[in-house]
Amino acid sequence: MSLVAFGLNHQTAPLAIREQLAFPAERLRDALSGMVGAHAANEVAILSTCNRTEIYCNAPDVRDTLAWVANYHQLPVDRLEPYLYVYNTEAAARHAFRVASGLDSMVLGETQILGQMKDAVRAAETAGSLGTLLNQLFQRTFAVAKEVRSQTAIGANSVSMAAAAVRLAEQIFGSIRDLNVLFIGAGEMIELVATHFAAHTPRGMTIANRTLERGEKLARQFGARAVVLNDLPDILANHDVIVTSTASPLPILGKGLAERAIKLRRHRPMFMLDLAVPRDVEAEVGELADIFLYTVDDIAQVVESGREERRMAAEAAEAIITEKTREFVSWIDSRRAVPVVRALRDHGERVRRHALDAAMKRLARGESPEAVLEALSSQLANKLLHAPTTALTQASGGERDHLIDTVSRLYDLHAD
Repeated sequence: MSLVAFGLNHQTAPLAIREQLAFPAERLRDALSGMVGAHAANEVAILSTCNRTEIYCNAPDVRDTLAWVANYHQLPVDRLEPYLYVYNTEAAARHAFRVASGLDSMVLGETQILGQMKDAVRAAETAGSLGTLLNQLFQRTFAVAKEVRSQTAIGANSVSMAAAAVRLAEQIFGSIRDLNVLFIGAGEMIELVATHFAAHTPRGMTIANRTLERGEKLARQFGARAVVLNDLPDILANHDVIVTSTASPLPILGKGLAERAIKLRRHRPMFMLDLAVPRDVEAEVGELADIFLYTVDDIAQVVESGREERRMAAEAAEAIITEKTREFVSWIDSRRAVPVVRALRDHGERVRRHALDAAMKRLARGESPEAVLEALSSQLANKLLHAPTTALTQASGGERDHLIDTVSRLYDLHAD
């Protein structure tokens, strides 16, 4: 078993790099199956969010896995390497525990990442890329995250990106009540942000999504209206706040569409928050004078509120993680003996079968059961003790002393 975790996140790579390594949800299953099929990893799970892309794998050589990922995204490995972190075994487990517990997030202590990690595991299960090692890793990861949440105050005073979106809008416009808010996408992040905006009762809310049915389902929760993405050119100018988070590989809002909307608004300002990776809004839109464009990296300062209190709680969380990491590494160490244990049992079974076959033949010839049983027990004892006895008699010096200690411990012997 060789546990490896590698990837990049908001701390190591800018958004322009992160979006190049992102795995859209609809392509995740094929990527997982392809990586295992190409023997780039024996087991693999991919965690891809707006703030990070991480690959957790059981791989004999992480260089092969990294090369496959780079080739999948048509990127040279040397372009990614300056931003990557690579963790092996103990460090990989510790990293997984910290990520799930919210200790590695932009918003210290946030809970959304745990759900995203569970989604990643479900995707790996569906793709058939989750084996014994990763299954054990993630089961322990979720248990650690639960313990951290229940025994520490890591989630207290947490300002999420959803809440930060409202704060940013208030800084620009003042009250939310007079605003029309447009949400592009209908996923979990949009639902979270929409929940925070709805609590401030804006004048109007609109959900724009690729499929109208899913958009309508989300819109009903907030008394909003639903439209399809093709309607954006006609409705964009009617909205003061635009929050977007889709899985589109290409931008949805370009500079030309934004310029047209600003003209129709007579240059009244627009606030745009792009939470997608890859980005939904072209970077050039931020150059327009009347548009305030923010990305996931731009709102880090807003979520700093309460961070010091959570940092103190994080110390207690780190202690839990250290203990659980040690337990996981111990489990991996124990698994290294599994092949030898299996081979030993197979050897014992072969000896047993041969001795039994010989005994059955003797019984068929009419020999007394007592004599057959005596011969059977003697044959089994001789066969099973032959290897350790031979090793002891043929060894010399330090090797013999080591074998004597080992055999004595294995068979609980107390020689005089």
